[in-house]
Amino acid sequence: MEGLGEFLRSRRGRLSPAAAGLPTAGRRRVPGLRRDEVAMLAGVSLSYYCRLEQGRDVSPSPRVLEAMARALQLGDEDKRELFRLAQPAARRTKAPVRVERVRPHLRQLIESWTRTPAFIIGHAQDLLATNALADALYRDFAQHDNVLRMLFLDPAAKTFYRSPERARHRAVADLQQTAASTPEDPRILELVGELSVRSGEFRALWARRHTRVPPYEIKQVHHSVVGDLELRREALTIRSVPGQQLVILQAEPGSPSVDGLALLGSVSAPEVPHQKNPAHGT
Repeated sequence: MEGLGEFLRSRRGRLSPAAAGLPTAGRRRVPGLRRDEVAMLAGVSLSYYCRLEQGRDVSPSPRVLEAMARALQLGDEDKRELFRLAQPAARRTKAPVRVERVRPHLRQLIESWTRTPAFIIGHAQDLLATNALADALYRDFAQHDNVLRMLFLDPAAKTFYRSPERARHRAVADLQQTAASTPEDPRILELVGELSVRSGEFRALWARRHTRVPPYEIKQVHHSVVGDLELRREALTIRSVPGQQLVILQAEPGSPSVDGLALLGSVSAPEVPHQKNPAHGT
């Protein structure tokens, strides 16, 4: 793996931060990209990328090599050389695509909660199931598909969250923690690749090393219909399905936010079709 490490070091040394779409302010001690910048652009953890360069018993999968080629902007010849240096390890290791499904009884559980927004997320913070009140709460977002995509790509996040920077920081730290334990996960590689291309703010946050995930706290949001809400966010690990979490948003009893959620539930409830009275024909 020594040849692969030398190859990666030489190619990152040739690529300037400006060409990679990264900030160029300030003095730099090394030519080209730093290790953390390549790791960020490729969607892998810094420690994993360092092991690749150091040749420390790492077998990169084809998906990781594709991500490296994209991050380093390799041409066809260099890309073939990258795969050649990583063989045969790349041929024999391929991370399976994780198919995440919500168990029916869990879906029924959150759907039975009519006064509490709740949803289930997967290991890459994809929204796998939501109840009606959660759908109503996030109605201003174009799509309810992934927490990070909603935070970084949807303009609604800027007005919905009172502190969008704090929410983004926490979501990125959470994803980094997951990526560190599953460095070749296809879904995480795909998500980080998309967000790195489409969001400069995500690129900057992902390049930092978040040593811990900030604790949950009161979520202050502004809904376009019911106004300001203060909700306590709790994330419960679903032990029967590793990687999934049940997220609950609760209002303090007796607070205005309880009334706000009640109003939100009433205005978002489906209308009951008008029944004709057989006796009067109306």
